[in-house]
Amino acid sequence: MKFIDQPPRFLFFTGKGGVGKTSIACATAIQLADAGRRVLLVSTDPASNVGQVFSVIIGNQMTEIPAVANLTALEIDPQAAAQAYRDRIVNPVRGVLPDTIVKSIEEQLSGACTTEIAAFDEFTALLTDSALTADYDHIIFDTAPTGHTIRLLQLPSAWSGFLNEGKGDASCLGPLAGLEKQRSQYQAAVNALK
Repeated sequence: MKFIDQPPRFLFFTGKGGVGKTSIACATAIQLADAGRRVLLVSTDPASNVGQVFSVIIGNQMTEIPAVANLTALEIDPQAAAQAYRDRIVNPVRGVLPDTIVKSIEEQLSGACTTEIAAFDEFTALLTDSALTADYDHIIFDTAPTGHTIRLLQLPSAWSGFLNEGKGDASCLGPLAGLEKQRSQYQAAVNALK
């Protein structure tokens, strides 16, 4: 019980599918919120049902939970995150680069790799962007089943070789010129997880 009385700022509920991660994450969030702490409950599960627990449509935006004071929730939507990620990379070069190059970049950013990276970017921002989470005493992560979460947490090391090689082309990560910020954000996220 001491763990719930004095929890760390970041809490992760992980495990196999169907073991009660969402139920325990929601119960913990409610208990902390009822104790007067400001809580952000985040689902990284593409099949999240946090909204169902509170009978609220949450989606890919921070949404206050009306029934629980001090509780806000967010369901990271990989597809919405991927579209926002593509827009951040492609929109600045529209009308600047030839249409054929813009189309090529869009094609390279259309796969599952980009979707994984975009979801990971949202996840890491919650760990590293103090302005984004300044209003919260605790951020609780209700994760996807273990295999998906392990893959999510392994992404920084999987990309490190690619980032270090600096080939200068575009990939599912986007043009390499903009990746230094991501490299430092991913490293900060790994440090926060440690």
